Amino acid sequence: QVQLEESGGGSVQAGGSLRLSCAASGYTYSRVYMGWFRQAPGKEREGVAGIDSNGFRSYADSVKGRFTISKDNFKNTLYLEMNSLKPEDTAMYYCAAGGGWRRGPWAATSAYNYWGQGTQVTVSS
Repeated sequence: QVQLEESGGGSVQAGGSLRLSCAASGYTYSRVYMGWFRQAPGKEREGVAGIDSNGFRSYADSVKGRFTISKDNFKNTLYLEMNSLKPEDTAMYYCAAGGGWRRGPWAATSAYNYWGQGTQVTVSS
């Protein structure tokens, strides 16, 4: 069973930075794609960034140029480097993963089989 555990969330002032990590275990797939999603109170969960098994990266327009997704295959850890944070980035951030070929757009929650419990990011103005 694949398990994902996020860490690195916290409270920061606008303009600050945070680095989220997602430790993954239990993979049996030869190909794995992963992503970061976030959900603010009263809003739907939205895709923030995704990385395919070949390393191709995708970003939501709202975070392009500020966030960077990366993956350390040796450590089986996914990262999200977040810079120039804004109050509207405040949300619970979730790590997601899927095996094989991605079944749908990278930002679609239905494309992922496994989810972490989330880590809270709060940005104050």
